[in-house]
Amino acid sequence: MNRGFYTIIAAQFFSSLADNALLIAAIALLTQMHSPEWMTPLLKLFFVLSYVVLAAFVGAFADALPKGRVMFITNMIKILGCGMMFFHVHPLIAYGVVGFGAAAYSPAKYGILTELLPAEKLVAANGWIEGLTVSSIILGTVMGGALLNEHIADALLYTYLPRVGITFEASTEAALCIITLIYILAAVFNLRIPDTGARYAHQQRNPVKLIIDFANCCSVLWKDKLGQISLAVTTLFWGAGATLQFIVLKWAEHSLGMPLGKAAILQGVVAVGVAIGAVAAAHFIPLKKSLSVMPLGIAMGMVVMAMTLVHSVWIAYPLLVIIGVLSGFFVVPMNALLQHRGHVLMSAGHSIAVQNFNENLSVLFMLVLYAFMIKAHLNINMIIVMFGIFVAGTMYFVMRLHARNQREFDTVALIGEHKH
Repeated sequence: MNRGFYTIIAAQFFSSLADNALLIAAIALLTQMHSPEWMTPLLKLFFVLSYVVLAAFVGAFADALPKGRVMFITNMIKILGCGMMFFHVHPLIAYGVVGFGAAAYSPAKYGILTELLPAEKLVAANGWIEGLTVSSIILGTVMGGALLNEHIADALLYTYLPRVGITFEASTEAALCIITLIYILAAVFNLRIPDTGARYAHQQRNPVKLIIDFANCCSVLWKDKLGQISLAVTTLFWGAGATLQFIVLKWAEHSLGMPLGKAAILQGVVAVGVAIGAVAAAHFIPLKKSLSVMPLGIAMGMVVMAMTLVHSVWIAYPLLVIIGVLSGFFVVPMNALLQHRGHVLMSAGHSIAVQNFNENLSVLFMLVLYAFMIKAHLNINMIIVMFGIFVAGTMYFVMRLHARNQREFDTVALIGEHKH
């Protein structure tokens, strides 16, 4: 790998680290504002809304300028959103601005890899990106919780920044300043990303034509017998994963008596499990056997329901790791299959856009559903049981659909099919 690649992954790591720490800080701000509990999951909803609304357009934007410049511009939008929180703009609106930057950042960070590296290094490069993204989720979540921890907050509360003249009056203000510095560090790396020299034909600017083209790509992938299965599974996974983030925080408070700062660490525990499952799947599951992991989706739904029986932190840790391992082990092969099938049926960029759109639409739907449940004052254990049944039931339905497709087509042969 060349130096430019390591600059890209450093920029991605620090930008994602700040995103995840900022989510915890935003939750703390909502708590300080005495906002209703149902508003907390809406933070993630406002963040991913841009991924859905801008899905048809962000690819064209990423190809209109050098990718490093796109990443710098979109990272500055994230800094703007973080600054808005510091100056008391409502966290939902401010985190929505950060999501706007993240949605435009995504296609640039993946697109530049194909410009910078030869084809034989792309799998390894994506592995680096995904591995560091998972690491940034773990560290960012834990860091966000640590910055709100009363002992660390006490140390930072009246810290004086030399030559700046700022004294922190609340732990969240200190946290927001540190998170902003991390975004600035990411921006410094963005500026060091080399211009690959890749230039694309004049990008389509007619929004109607962009939307029609995007809709056609969605239709192609959903009608494909393999594409629909892998897309259904990854769409369910990301929607369920985003909701589980908030369920874990609520459950930790209700069943384990943990404050937000400590509960955030449990999110990191799930992410550790996902990373272990992802590595194991990459090692043991070849592409042609990717569909064999679907029963693990049902198992994950069943294990989630066991959370209702746990009231000890020492049992909670291994249980959450198991949930994460099952998640990572079943989603990574399905994700690889979806990327392969998307590349066969259309361009990689278009298939990533379709994948992002569907997965984030699922996140929106499930978070709205969860917010309504909280607003209706449903017991968290009841929500966990309903969540587990939904995941297991949906996976069972997808497996039945695949079995029907298998009777009509040799799907293993389809996996081996290449673009002509």
